Amino acid sequence: MENTSIMLTVKDMAEILRCSKAHVANVLAGKVPGLARLTHVNVGRRKLVRREWFERWIEVNQSK
Repeated sequence: MENTSIMLTVKDMAEILRCSKAHVANVLAGKVPGLARLTHVNVGRRKLVRREWFERWIEVNQSK
């Protein structure tokens, strides 16, 4: 999947990580032990993450 937008949705992140949207929501909420909370922006009920924040989060958590 190639997404050229700057902001990623929960669905986008789940596709990239190959996990469920529920797991991504838990990461955003800081409920996954051993993983840092993923910084995000709330737009109404939607949770959006800047692509650069997501990529940095992946780099930090790769060794875990």
